[in-house]
Amino acid sequence: MVMPKHLCPFGRKSKWLLERHGFEVEDHKLRTREETDAFMQEHGVDTTPQAWIDGERIGGYDDLRAHFGNPLPEEGDTSYTPVIAIFAVAALIALAMSWLIGGPWWMVVPRFAATAMVLLGLQKLQDVESFSTMFLNYDLLAQKWVPYGYAYPFLETGAGILMIASVLPFLSGPVALFIGCIGAWSVFRAVYIEKRELKCACVGGNSNVPLGFVSLTENLVMIGMGAFTLLRAVM
Repeated sequence: MVMPKHLCPFGRKSKWLLERHGFEVEDHKLRTREETDAFMQEHGVDTTPQAWIDGERIGGYDDLRAHFGNPLPEEGDTSYTPVIAIFAVAALIALAMSWLIGGPWWMVVPRFAATAMVLLGLQKLQDVESFSTMFLNYDLLAQKWVPYGYAYPFLETGAGILMIASVLPFLSGPVALFIGCIGAWSVFRAVYIEKRELKCACVGGNSNVPLGFVSLTENLVMIGMGAFTLLRAVM
């Protein structure tokens, strides 16, 4: 569809995908709602665009991806992609900070951990309501006291920011230890003792990251950062 107030993004992506695979595309633009409705009725389809290859109808953009062996994940499929992206960016930010600030090489590790805390907390802050709902499925303290589920994103993000700035260690350290210990035991209990299959709220509500090793790692990192922050402050 190419209309005055709407340019179909999936039509552009379908054309690009076909050209990327070496096809010469004959592009038929639908310029009005009437043309679009007539096209869908003629071919018995509910959506546009529709692609044909050598006279055979393949379908829309999702069908094209599947035809070329790269289907989109199904709704509800588990995925570690959000966590991998966050950890990768946190690592690059930590390296950039170390390059700019200097100091011993091992400081990359705590800078990475603190940055990851902030980025994970930011994901939760985008929709605190959805996060708190998913969080209540497994967190033991949130199940006892619902407001903790709303406070958690602010506690994690705030502790991470203070750690990056190296200020108020006797606030950020205990906060990280507290939420990390509760979180680690909650995840371990739900996954490894009760054998429950749940989605993790570590990257916010409505995520498809499975509850398990990643969630436990997030909490163990916070425990480690809390202990490191306090030890560094007293030494």
